[in-house]
Amino acid sequence: MAKHLGFIGLGNMGRPIASRLIAAGYYLTVFDLRPESVAALTERGARAAASPAEVASAVETLLLSLPDPSIVREVALGRDGVIAGPKIKTVIDLSTTGARMAQEIGAALAAEGITTVDSPVSGGVAGAINGTLALMVACPRAIFADLEPMLKHLGRVFFVGERPGMGQTMKLANNLLSATALAATSEAIVFGVKSGLDAATMVDVINAGSGRNSASQDKFPKAILPRTFDSGFTTGLMYKDLTLCLEEAGAAGVPMSVANAVCELWRRAFEEIGAEKDFTTVVQLVERLAGVEVRG
Repeated sequence: MAKHLGFIGLGNMGRPIASRLIAAGYYLTVFDLRPESVAALTERGARAAASPAEVASAVETLLLSLPDPSIVREVALGRDGVIAGPKIKTVIDLSTTGARMAQEIGAALAAEGITTVDSPVSGGVAGAINGTLALMVACPRAIFADLEPMLKHLGRVFFVGERPGMGQTMKLANNLLSATALAATSEAIVFGVKSGLDAATMVDVINAGSGRNSASQDKFPKAILPRTFDSGFTTGLMYKDLTLCLEEAGAAGVPMSVANAVCELWRRAFEEIGAEKDFTTVVQLVERLAGVEVRG
């Protein structure tokens, strides 16, 4: 594939992903509403564009990394959107939009001869920086074979199917498990601390036993016990993903009683602690209700 790529969305995830592509030898044309984010990339050799349409007029392949479905739709299909670019042939969406939105955008772009690659990612900011993301890719196999060498610079690449939306379903299932692990582990550790146990000892025991999970192995030792709350993913984004998961499950006719309970905890964290807070601060909601604080 061509070494000239477009990149739209230079936020917490997009900026380090784009930086990795530059480091791998790709030349980027980029767009973001924040001048400082664009400047960080142009200083490394990228070219700034004035709109998504301008990016799509300069390259055949571009990547999107955007925070919510409505923004993805506007960037892809809106006035001065990607769809207006005469050169673009392939759009790789790294965002989390839900399957139905991915299908809607994919169909609209396909009508203009543009292929959508549904490729949400997992692994957080650290994964974006270190190139250890999990990429869940849905697109025609021939296109996947062409894109895989480039995507491997970003992390481990999984082909999950050929239809737009299949990557989104995989991502939402993954994030449901991540959110559930953090919610349940928060309740378990707060319960133990309120009963007199040491939080760090609890985490060690859990990680040596059958209760170990992504929260006990990663988020508690690195972000909660030291009270840094800096995993790199916000409460607002997790609440958005859980809401999307419930909507998609409802449309598929799948009951989600556990997911509903987990989403309710995140709704309260979203409203009482704040959308922009790190999602590990969900433990603070449980702490407030119990009247204790978890520390290492």
